[in-house]
Amino acid sequence: MHTRNQARLQVVAGPMFAGKSEELLRRVRRARIAGLSVEVFSHTLDDRRGQGQVSSHSGLSIPSRPFSDVASLVSAVHGRELDLVAVDEAQFFGPDLVPAVDALVAGGVDVVVSGLCVTFDGRPFEPLPSLMAIAENAIKLTAVCAVCGEDAAFHQRIAAAGDGEDPTVPTRAQVGGIESYQARCRRHFTAALTRR
Repeated sequence: MHTRNQARLQVVAGPMFAGKSEELLRRVRRARIAGLSVEVFSHTLDDRRGQGQVSSHSGLSIPSRPFSDVASLVSAVHGRELDLVAVDEAQFFGPDLVPAVDALVAGGVDVVVSGLCVTFDGRPFEPLPSLMAIAENAIKLTAVCAVCGEDAAFHQRIAAAGDGEDPTVPTRAQVGGIESYQARCRRHFTAALTRR
């Protein structure tokens, strides 16, 4: 196990299509090249490109261990000498991920987390905002607006929503890609909201 003075939490956040998973994959590849012991986790809800892998919209992928809850993820890490834990699609794990990640970092494990920090209707999407607040390093990526090509800090659902659906509660119906969502700049995101 490599030793370092202090473990760090790194957060990669943004809207859909911003390259969050791609950045997580880049950091994992670099850690493995450096000879670090790395474990990659994903959520079972995200099976868009197959279960047990983290993949980017550009087609890059690496194997991952999928879990449906934070307790299972913590159990999978417990007692292992890991240098880096990477968690993709962190929004699906909910607020319980915050103390779990904090405990891992306090225990000497570097953690990199990626996920959506905003819902499809423009609200903060926990746990990413809380994780960004306690991270040593946090970056917020932008996508490209599907309407005008400007930087897009939002994504918008273009597929029909279910009746009474809560955007903060993950369901299989909400997991999607370009068939269900588009990246939007603030101007085109707000304009679409006012037309509803």
